[in-house]
Amino acid sequence: MRPTFSRLLADAARRDERVLLLTGDHGYALFDEFRRVCPGQYLNCGVAEQNMVGVAAGLAKGGFRPIVYGLAAFIPMRVLEQIKMDVCFESLPVIFIGDGAGVVYSTLGASHQCTEDLAALRAIPHINIVSPADRYELEYCFDQILAADGPSYLRFGKADRGDVHTALPRVELGDLIQVRSGSASYAFIATGSMVRTAIELAEHFGSVPVWSVPAITPVNEKQLLEIGRAHRQLFVMEEHSVHGGLGSLVAESAATSGGFRVARLGIENRFSDLCGSYSFLMSRHGLGTNELRDRIAAILADAGPDK
Repeated sequence: MRPTFSRLLADAARRDERVLLLTGDHGYALFDEFRRVCPGQYLNCGVAEQNMVGVAAGLAKGGFRPIVYGLAAFIPMRVLEQIKMDVCFESLPVIFIGDGAGVVYSTLGASHQCTEDLAALRAIPHINIVSPADRYELEYCFDQILAADGPSYLRFGKADRGDVHTALPRVELGDLIQVRSGSASYAFIATGSMVRTAIELAEHFGSVPVWSVPAITPVNEKQLLEIGRAHRQLFVMEEHSVHGGLGSLVAESAATSGGFRVARLGIENRFSDLCGSYSFLMSRHGLGTNELRDRIAAILADAGPDK
């Protein structure tokens, strides 16, 4: 996904001189192509993320299209107030990129991990929130938010898990995308890095359909409710806290309209207590393939023969 992201940034800047890339002293190799072809559109704002968002807001008011890049632990978490008041309050067209979301920075500890960004931003008005699963969803999401009139947040998690699509999605922003069909009475819904895991689990359990959710806000709630009512039980997977993310969004819809059960499969309300490899930490948080397989099997067993 990262080579695709680098290409998309450079292509956007070539097409439109108003596109500016702001970084808080991150992503040098990632931006080599951008700095080579559009050096005048690249700003390293240094380790001053709050100020960087203020600069982006001013540039947006001046007619530019700023793209603000940082680690998700800093963009959006360190600058939440500035995103809220400097950008979203006035619906300015600023794109925020949060790289390393979830626990992909597994060896750096809780200070560099981010499992609460979706929850924090979902409560702020006027901002699109996208979470692509592969390079095709990334290009689709990037094109959508670049064309948007207001602020957007693009969430990067584990970026090298392979493709889940074979071509660019052709859907409206907010639509769920079916990536695997099936006839089971339950379904898997996932976003970002967990879409690949959901597909692997669906293959284990049999004829289980899988939907990817590249856009958290906006979301096609009518379609979501139709999927829930068709399958009665939805398992929602995300590399994010179980509080406030995609699982909460689906559960809120179920609570409002009823008709199906929701199992939220994410990170419980705790920090990482140990460091290690990405796979180690995912397993420790119960999001490894084996751990999720056992959790899903237990939920299905408890539901009984009418699952």
